Amino acid sequence: MADKPKVAFYWCASCGGCEEAVVDLEEQILKVVDAVDIVLWPVAMDFKRSEIEAMPDGSIAVAFINGGVRMSEQEEWVHMLRRKSQMVVAFGACAHLGGIPGLANLNNRQQVFDTVYQNVPSQDNQAHTVPGEHSRMDGHTLELPRFWDEVKALHQVIDVDYYLPGCAPPPALIWAAIEAILTGTLPPKGAVLSPNKACCDDCPRKDSKPDKIELTEIKRPSTHIADPELCFMAQGFICMGPATRSGCGNPCIEGNMPCRGCMGPMDDVFDQGAKFLSAFASILAPKTEAEIDKLLDQIPDPVGTFYRFSLPTSLLHRRRTGATV
Repeated sequence: MADKPKVAFYWCASCGGCEEAVVDLEEQILKVVDAVDIVLWPVAMDFKRSEIEAMPDGSIAVAFINGGVRMSEQEEWVHMLRRKSQMVVAFGACAHLGGIPGLANLNNRQQVFDTVYQNVPSQDNQAHTVPGEHSRMDGHTLELPRFWDEVKALHQVIDVDYYLPGCAPPPALIWAAIEAILTGTLPPKGAVLSPNKACCDDCPRKDSKPDKIELTEIKRPSTHIADPELCFMAQGFICMGPATRSGCGNPCIEGNMPCRGCMGPMDDVFDQGAKFLSAFASILAPKTEAEIDKLLDQIPDPVGTFYRFSLPTSLLHRRRTGATV
């Protein structure tokens, strides 16, 4: 009997939701376990780094890597998994685009440390201690990973074969990707494993979208309750659906929340935030600069709204604030 294909899962800088998404396969995960040999899954099983290092290069059929790359240890791991794996899949929005952790690119490393270890109201750090890369105690030296000055998407660090988008990737897409891998029916290298059309095309509210929208007010889900039957944009809510890839199954829309953009852009769009801003600017009712500024002031966090998942891979990439290496 031929050996089962070896599969690895690894977690970089992310919340852990992508790991939960694998479990959300429910009974189908039993089919996965039956079809493959999982050789690395730190969140669920006990594997050691030395065991992966000892494996021959190319012996792992596919590695699913989630999270952005934030630290030197993560860089070491993804380079090793790239060598050991025949195929690497960027699993989830953080590996795909940089994700929500990538919003830290609005600050450099020192500013992040100052905020976390000095400036938050709950902090009591009178010694001004911050993480260091080396610490010596009782004759022993402890070496910690280096905290990078920026968050990077996976393909900005290693070569990536495929992208499985979403925060987290929906179980249906995960299963479809696994089936395609096992049967050898994958699209060309570099493809995003999700339909290449806008979320609006699958939106259950698309028939309620008027031919022409003119925004006179920008509403927020935290202050206004949306009509559950009408297009969010027509109601004045910012919905990233026009610039976001479909395939998620519309859980946010079904929960009466506008699209946040976690699936990333379509194939012909380089900068998801810029794509949406172009469409957004065309539906603003005010025409004078002063009126437009007054309307836009209703968006308290433009970067976090338009680049929530994609800042590291956008044209902006990061704010230059005295970056340190």
